Amino acid sequence: MRKTNNQGSGPVSRREMIQVVGAAASAGLMAPAIARAQQLGQAIEPRTVVSTPPRDFGPDAPPSVYFSDPDVLTIDPAFDALVQPNAAIQRLWTGGLWLEGPAWSNVGRFLVFSDIPANRQYRWLEDDGHVSVFRYPANNSNGNTFDFQGRQLSCEHLTRRVVRYEHDGTITVIADRWDGRRFSSPNDVAPHPDGSYWFTDPPYGASLYEGQPDEAGGPTNPAGLLRPRIGQPPEAGSMRRELPNAIYRVDPDGRVERVATEEQVPNPNGLCFSPDYRRLYVSSTGRGPGDEHEGGQGDLHVFDVTEDNRLVNHRLFSDCMVDGIKCAPDGVRCDVHGNVWASSNAGRVIGYSGVTVWNPEGRLIGRIRLPEVCGNICFGGAKRNRLFMAASTSLYALYVNTQGAAIG
Repeated sequence: MRKTNNQGSGPVSRREMIQVVGAAASAGLMAPAIARAQQLGQAIEPRTVVSTPPRDFGPDAPPSVYFSDPDVLTIDPAFDALVQPNAAIQRLWTGGLWLEGPAWSNVGRFLVFSDIPANRQYRWLEDDGHVSVFRYPANNSNGNTFDFQGRQLSCEHLTRRVVRYEHDGTITVIADRWDGRRFSSPNDVAPHPDGSYWFTDPPYGASLYEGQPDEAGGPTNPAGLLRPRIGQPPEAGSMRRELPNAIYRVDPDGRVERVATEEQVPNPNGLCFSPDYRRLYVSSTGRGPGDEHEGGQGDLHVFDVTEDNRLVNHRLFSDCMVDGIKCAPDGVRCDVHGNVWASSNAGRVIGYSGVTVWNPEGRLIGRIRLPEVCGNICFGGAKRNRLFMAASTSLYALYVNTQGAAIG
């Protein structure tokens, strides 16, 4: 360790520092314990604070940036108002295969999240940080949320449907078909105050890892080499892709309407409403099993929502390019100010996976860097001011200076 003395006459060695400490001790300026140690001839290591990574406290060092987490990056000054000083990114749990679908229970004060390949839903308890299996099997569920009545909604890859867990313990199938044809693999779902549910239906669950392939001859199993019944219930293995990618709305009376097509949003994935429910944001990801088109481009789309729940004025919200790097979105959430928080998958480009934050005009204002690809996010905690991030094998969290707009 080298320090510079107050006169700037050069570096001061540790030996010289110890001599100074000894002199101060003999003058009665140090604690008695240190003075006694000096009298016994023991070497005294001066107390220090070492941050991670270590900071340079020298006179020529750059200003300290560690009042907020160094991996919470301000791109636009507007983001500073959303950053909570002293709050660090925390890894709450690790050990998953591919984590998705974090959703916060306001009443239960717990977070539920999915490990799709493990066929489990987990529960993280706020009181002691305990994580346990919440549901197994979970039908390779992906997106989860809670509706305005506090009931959990889940998108199931294995069964290719959206379900609701009722308060009495029963399960209601919200939607499994449109126009008489079975869905491909519902991915994410968002409740609307009018009682409707909106969800995306890309094809990603029709794979060995995240659900079950089509039966022999289906688009994801054309040669019939894959055996979808292996490791599955006896009724499995009889499904095949029947619909193109799309976005759907389920009205309170159970009627299912297709509200956007794959020509508008190829491979729709995460979705969320703006705080006033006048906009719907949808992420578009890459080509999936059985697709015959080019696939999504890893960008964010937005629609205006009419009073009668139609989607109009479709446009690109952001191409999700950051420093020339594609930060492909998956899960998305809005805060109460209308900013859009999107998970980021930058593949092997270190430092760009995590979360991107965009203002309502589509301008990037901030980033959160994680050491893993981030799949889904949600706001939760007692004040809904904690951002939970399901990132590949781990669950992360960060307190922020705003609140999530939506429940769950």
